[in-house]
Amino acid sequence: MLTLYFSGTGNTAYIAELFSQKMNAACLSIENDSDFSQELQKHDTVAICYPIYGSRVPLIMRQFVAANLPSLQDKRLIILVTQLTFSGDGARVLCDLFPQKPAVIYAEHFFMPNNVCNFALLGQTKNVAARLAKAEKKLEKICQNIKNGVVKKRGFSAFSKLLGSVQGKPWQGDSKNAAAATGTMEHKAKHDVQIDDDCNVCGICANICPMKNLENVQGKISHKNNCTMCYRCINRCPKRAITVFFHKKPKWQYKLPTKN
Repeated sequence: MLTLYFSGTGNTAYIAELFSQKMNAACLSIENDSDFSQELQKHDTVAICYPIYGSRVPLIMRQFVAANLPSLQDKRLIILVTQLTFSGDGARVLCDLFPQKPAVIYAEHFFMPNNVCNFALLGQTKNVAARLAKAEKKLEKICQNIKNGVVKKRGFSAFSKLLGSVQGKPWQGDSKNAAAATGTMEHKAKHDVQIDDDCNVCGICANICPMKNLENVQGKISHKNNCTMCYRCINRCPKRAITVFFHKKPKWQYKLPTKN
C-alpha cells in the first residue's frame, strides 16, 4: 500500500503518517520530488489523503490527480480527508476526477483542529489534544476495518452529495474539473493574496508555499495568482503579514500538531 497526501498546515499529514504506520504503508507527500508514476507501479492499493476546502478537493490535489491519472485509474483507493465541521461528500468528490469510476474500498472524514486563523466564524480550537485523540481513535477502527475487509464509504450517499454541492458549487463549480470555474470563491482566492507593510521579506512564505506561488521580487514578496488557499503561509508568517481571500490580520496562528 502507498499513502499519498497533501497537507496545508499539518492536519492531513498527521492522519496520513499515522495511518501509514499502522498499515505498514509507504507514505509520500505529493510535494515530494518523486517519480510518482514509478512509485505507483509498486502498489495496487493507494490511500489518498487531503483537506477539504469548500466541500471540494484542493486545487493542488486535483492537479496532482490529473497529472497521474494513467497510474491511478486501476488502483484500489482508500480516501481519508480532514475537515473542520462539515463537508457533505468531501471524500466522494475525488472520484469525480476519474474518467472511469475508481474502485474505492474505504472513505472516511476526520474532524480536525481549525487552521483558518482569521475568519471570525471559525474560532481557535480550544482543546487540540482532545480533537486529535478522537481522530486517532477513529483511525484505529478504520485500520482494523480495512484489515478485516470491511468496506465503508463516507459521503457517497445521494444526500451527502446534495449537502456537498451547497458549498462545493460556489466554492469551485463542477467537481469534475481540475480548474475552478471563473467567479467561484476558489478562483477569486487563487488571485487574492495580500501582503501588508509588516512584511520583513524573511522569505519563509516563499520557501514553504506548495504552489511556488510566492517569490521575492526586488525586495518585496509578490504572488503569481496560483494560490491553493492552504493557509500555510498565513499560519507561519512571523509578522502575520499575509492573508488570502479573508483579509483580517490573524490574532493567532495554528501550529502543526505533534503525534504522540
